Amino acid sequence: MNDQPTILAIDQGTTSTRTILFSAELKILAVQQKELKLHYPRKGWVEQNPETIWQDTLEVCRAILERTAGRAEAVIAIGITNQRETTILWDRNTGKPVYPAIVWQDRRTGTVCERLRAQGFEPMVTARTGLLFDSYFSATKIAWILDNVEGVRARAVRGELAFGTIDCYLLWHLTGGRVHATDVTNAARTLLFNIVEQQWDADLLALFDIPAAILPEVRDNAAGFGMTDPALLGREIPVGGMAGDQHAALIGQRCFRPGMVKSTYGTGCFALMNIGPDFRLSRHRLLTTPAYRLNGKMVYAVEGSIFVAGAAIQWLRDGLEFFQDAAASEALARSVPDSNEVYFVPAFTGLGAPYWRPDVRGMISGLSRDTTRAHIVRAALEAQGYQTLDLMAAIEEDGGHQADVIRVDGGLVANGFMCQFLADMLNRPVEVPKVTEATALGAAILAGLAVGLFARLEATEHYWQRDIIYTPVMTEAERKRLYAGWKTAVQSLLHASGNAAAEPAVSDSRQ
Repeated sequence: MNDQPTILAIDQGTTSTRTILFSAELKILAVQQKELKLHYPRKGWVEQNPETIWQDTLEVCRAILERTAGRAEAVIAIGITNQRETTILWDRNTGKPVYPAIVWQDRRTGTVCERLRAQGFEPMVTARTGLLFDSYFSATKIAWILDNVEGVRARAVRGELAFGTIDCYLLWHLTGGRVHATDVTNAARTLLFNIVEQQWDADLLALFDIPAAILPEVRDNAAGFGMTDPALLGREIPVGGMAGDQHAALIGQRCFRPGMVKSTYGTGCFALMNIGPDFRLSRHRLLTTPAYRLNGKMVYAVEGSIFVAGAAIQWLRDGLEFFQDAAASEALARSVPDSNEVYFVPAFTGLGAPYWRPDVRGMISGLSRDTTRAHIVRAALEAQGYQTLDLMAAIEEDGGHQADVIRVDGGLVANGFMCQFLADMLNRPVEVPKVTEATALGAAILAGLAVGLFARLEATEHYWQRDIIYTPVMTEAERKRLYAGWKTAVQSLLHASGNAAAEPAVSDSRQ
């Protein structure tokens, strides 16, 4: 038996469920993954099967522990990280969900959000939650299930049902139904949790007509979340860390000081800046959110959310069949000198920050007879640089700091063309770490912290290593020209959808 301690991280994402076994030095020892299906029962609706999510999680946990033999015996803690906002209600006695999981991308409650905004409630909600009215968040999803599934509201009021985001649902099952708890970062994405007072908010529960009886307990990110049922994984293992995926990635990238920024390029793109212990409201319709809370002390972040990043490349692969392997997108993009004035606005589920237009849909502009699939693929990759630039000046002004470097992670950072274009558009270095599984790594760090493997969060900083740095090479004139074309494309899309928004307060903070 290997007696060196290890940590098991569960990373339950939008399109896959994976487990990663980390050493005490935070090196990856093994990975197990299973793809996860999304279901689209109606236009704008996105659902998943909660029981599949749980069974897949159990399967990959068991598989990785069987593969790693002695190292599995040395697992001292489990960390959980998850797709945020995705909403599940289940029976407290049976564990059976009352309805499929409504995924964060789902837009069915958009009209509810519009109505509440028109009624003037948004300033109050933002002041307490740091969020905006958008169907992205959990509250209107919960209300929809309560109002549209027969008998569910009455059962919820009687205390028979439990609500949770994916982390909470997995914890409930891992502990054999003994623990109904979440962490502060996931609670903060529900539109029901006051991140200033750090508690569920009675006024917000009343606004969305949600009974408090269904809510989980909210704990720090590194805490005693309970022991696993020994029948599941062969023995009891403490669950010590939980955080929503983007917050976990911030920790995995060691962004522990105010002004540090990480940007994750997975299904969507999410850029977070650590802003320290003081809550600050955004002036650019970005989000203020907990970065993490340890020992009862909150650290906040400013977040910009882009709904579609890697999902655009996945669509080109699966929907249009431009290539069989997403890795082929880089060679295609490099096969042409430019995008031939093609711009791809990947608003498949609306535009996120800083526009917040859930009603618009994707657009490819600038097509001509000599447009090839290579131009379209290149435009899809370039969109990631443009979308991130839309966010950065606003993030820096809201956060009160300038980011000298951006640390990136997620599946799309394996694409060197995308990373170089990102550095060129942001006009600052972009760093890719040796361990790009920053989300799972953050969960592992939190779990290790909870069981005393690390004395404090900062003790893990020296384990972070840079793999590649991309530095800007584009001229200022070229950058301005390309970005102006992007802004024109976005404004065309907004005009076509009606009620065009003003351009974001973003140009280039490095000019």
